[in-house]
Amino acid sequence: MPRKGPAPRRVIAPDPIYNQIMVSRFINRLMLDGKKSVAEKIFYSALEKVEARAGRPGIEVFNEALRNVMPVVEVKPRRVGGATYQVPVEVKSPRKEAVGIRWMITFARRRNGRSMVDKLSAEILDAANKQGGAVRRREEGFKMAEANKAFSHYRF
Repeated sequence: MPRKGPAPRRVIAPDPIYNQIMVSRFINRLMLDGKKSVAEKIFYSALEKVEARAGRPGIEVFNEALRNVMPVVEVKPRRVGGATYQVPVEVKSPRKEAVGIRWMITFARRRNGRSMVDKLSAEILDAANKQGGAVRRREEGFKMAEANKAFSHYRF
């Protein structure tokens, strides 16, 4: 815990094409070794592919996919009297967005495919259709929270 209070949140500039901060955050998370232009090419190419396959604007499909991936509840371990309980807690908005972005990129990287553009576009389409690894992860977390609802009184 820092002594000077919480660290200030950095302001991220919106991306130049869609003028959305969420797209900028996604590109920054996708970037490896500081190669932002490569990450931008991958993301925008993936959105073009999504647009061609879905038949509607790629940014709409991306936003819907992100909404379908973001978790509502998660479990956090709480130690009470020598026992550790998995306590369900609601996820705050900034964490919800960060986790959703992280899951989408992680599961896109794990996919089989030739290029990252193919993998990312497939993951975005799957997430928009409520399928794919990232959505499955969200559902698993929700099921765990449901199963441990009895321990919700340990929330503090």
